[in-house]
Amino acid sequence: MQAPGIIGNEAERIASLHSLNILDSAAEERFDRLTRLAHRLLKVPVSLISLVDSERLWFKSSQGLEVSEISREMSFCRHALIDQKPFIVTDARQDSRFANNPLVTGPCGIIFYAGIPLRGSDGRTLGSFAVIDRQPRFLSRDALDTLEDLAAIAERELRLSFLETTDPYTGLCNRKGFKLLAP
Repeated sequence: MQAPGIIGNEAERIASLHSLNILDSAAEERFDRLTRLAHRLLKVPVSLISLVDSERLWFKSSQGLEVSEISREMSFCRHALIDQKPFIVTDARQDSRFANNPLVTGPCGIIFYAGIPLRGSDGRTLGSFAVIDRQPRFLSRDALDTLEDLAAIAERELRLSFLETTDPYTGLCNRKGFKLLAP
């Protein structure tokens, strides 16, 4: 496995992610609806909204995956954060960065990955909207446009989540924020 470079201003990026008050929160229909749409429209077995924390990749929403988080070290999404643009791997078995990754060689069997970076209101990249397949594939321009549109909606919802759960004067969690974090 080849690790990507360091994400610029990582401490600020992590602080921005944590300010959303969304990590480890309960599932929300507004995010699940988007991953279901990606799953159906792009005909992929796995679709995710992932947030890259300091040591892990946490899934705010996922279709076709049974886990809620994985090690950041193994994730494909961290590469999308570095590149700051759509990150596509058509066949991970043929890509030296991923060929020996346990997510590729193990039971997950990830072969194809396409991820669009998700940014917070401060412009920092927080995670990605991604689709995964267990076979090689290419994304048409139309399919990439669809994925980018869904990612833009997810990004807007992440920003709204912050506004809805944070007191504008103190920057602290409001009542809705507390309820979201401790259902």
